[in-house]
Amino acid sequence: MQISNLDARDRAILNELQRNGRLSNAELAQRVNLSASACLRRLKLLERSGLVDRYALVLNEAACGLPGTAFVRITLDRQDRDTLDAFERALASVPEVMECYLIAGDTDFMIRLIYADAAEFERIHTDVLTRLPGVARVQSTLALRTVKKTTAIPL
Repeated sequence: MQISNLDARDRAILNELQRNGRLSNAELAQRVNLSASACLRRLKLLERSGLVDRYALVLNEAACGLPGTAFVRITLDRQDRDTLDAFERALASVPEVMECYLIAGDTDFMIRLIYADAAEFERIHTDVLTRLPGVARVQSTLALRTVKKTTAIPL
């Protein structure tokens, strides 16, 4: 199933759940103007189709004592498969890394990480990131303020 094949009700179901994944089926059905059984049937089809990746609770990073966000660009010393794999395996175990992307351009990876304060960011930079396999260069940009952050995909 592709997004282009969804009707207005399926899109409404997905939009409502993106806003609040804890809705009961009865609440969801009421919001999208369907019977509970029809709503549940459609939702199960959407889940089976692969459009629904997972359900998750999103924590407030600052309230968890992690108000800092850094965007880190990593350049590896080589781009062969073994170096990429070793770096990716090691990075997967760094809990402060929230997202990591292999990118095209003048660096190899873009990472978003969170941290508590300047001392912790320095520790992550010095003791963790620079010691990952194959790392040749680490460039960091610190976020001053979050202007927009969403998990909702426009349908």
